[in-house]
Amino acid sequence: MANELSLKYGCNPNQKPSRIFMQNGSELPITVLSGKPGYINFLDAFNSWQLVKELKEATGLPAAASFKHVSPAGAALGLPLTDVLRKIYFIGDGELSPLACAYARARGADRMSSYGDWAALSDVCDGDTARLLAREVSDGVIAPGYTEEALGILREKRKGNYNVVQIDPDYRPEPVEHKDVFGITFEQGRNELTIDGSLFGNLPTRCKELPPEAQRDLILSLITLKYTQSNSVCYVKDGQAIGIGAGQQSRIHCTRLAGNKADIWWLRQHEKVLNLPFVEGIRRADRDNAIDVYISEDSMDVLADGSWEGIFQVRPEPLTREEKQAWLAQLSGVALGSDAFFPFGDNIERARRSGVAYIAQPGGSIRDDHVIETCDKYGIAMAFTGIRLFHH
Repeated sequence: MANELSLKYGCNPNQKPSRIFMQNGSELPITVLSGKPGYINFLDAFNSWQLVKELKEATGLPAAASFKHVSPAGAALGLPLTDVLRKIYFIGDGELSPLACAYARARGADRMSSYGDWAALSDVCDGDTARLLAREVSDGVIAPGYTEEALGILREKRKGNYNVVQIDPDYRPEPVEHKDVFGITFEQGRNELTIDGSLFGNLPTRCKELPPEAQRDLILSLITLKYTQSNSVCYVKDGQAIGIGAGQQSRIHCTRLAGNKADIWWLRQHEKVLNLPFVEGIRRADRDNAIDVYISEDSMDVLADGSWEGIFQVRPEPLTREEKQAWLAQLSGVALGSDAFFPFGDNIERARRSGVAYIAQPGGSIRDDHVIETCDKYGIAMAFTGIRLFHH
């Protein structure tokens, strides 16, 4: 380890010089085991590591995150994969470690956004997880350690240039943090709020049922939001984020963005999508793009123009609007977290369309009564946490 590491450039090639270093002169808590991570790589690495470390501490389960541009595209816990999830995440039938399941879920929730991701792992990277990383288009990974098998696999990726970073799991930053903007130094206390089930005691809605699984998913959503650029909203189901909306100026736009991602995740499990007749050997990225177009557009128009040729063996049957609506109506039991209060009930209306049954948000809007009324209209349980989770 060293107390300084020179980088090729900053956010953009013209931003030189660039380095990371410890102002107090102590050693950096990381070791680069392979590759040459850049400025944005390290921003993703340090944000994503905090997220998975906190998830592991809060739930006791292995956790993984897939980051792009300093916000998570996915975050998940190491729960077993169903046969359907294995299929939509392009995972075979073999056994997977809990950590590998966590990364498969984190990477698979929004595969288009995760293309070229930075991965974070809460536990020592094993061979199963390394094999998943090796086959994806990814910039790098951070973990508290690597087995000999895993390190051997990852050092062969991208002709030895894949970025592999090991972080000291015992590292604790100073309680006060600084950053410079326009030559001016900002100082603040670190956001060290503990996120756990104790935040869900205040339920102003008529429905006050928060099963253990819902509480786990709400914890996952809030910890994810803690490291997502604001405004942010996160939809979670069965131990994984299924829709993350980041960096929106309007909360309703954020809720729509994340909800649309959750809808696509669910539509990918429709029988017609699962059975799309792809040509043999098509690249994963091309398959992801084709699925996204098939789901997101009017597939009858897309297929009519011949764009399916070279992707599908035969022209697939369209997925109609009516079929989409019927399938989306079956999505239920989704948990949703918001990093700040919902100012209007329109956010609840949109969330309900994506199967949301449980909500955690700070509360404190002058229209809280309308938000509560909208939740009661649909039988949604909502907790006022009293904590805001802006991240900039």
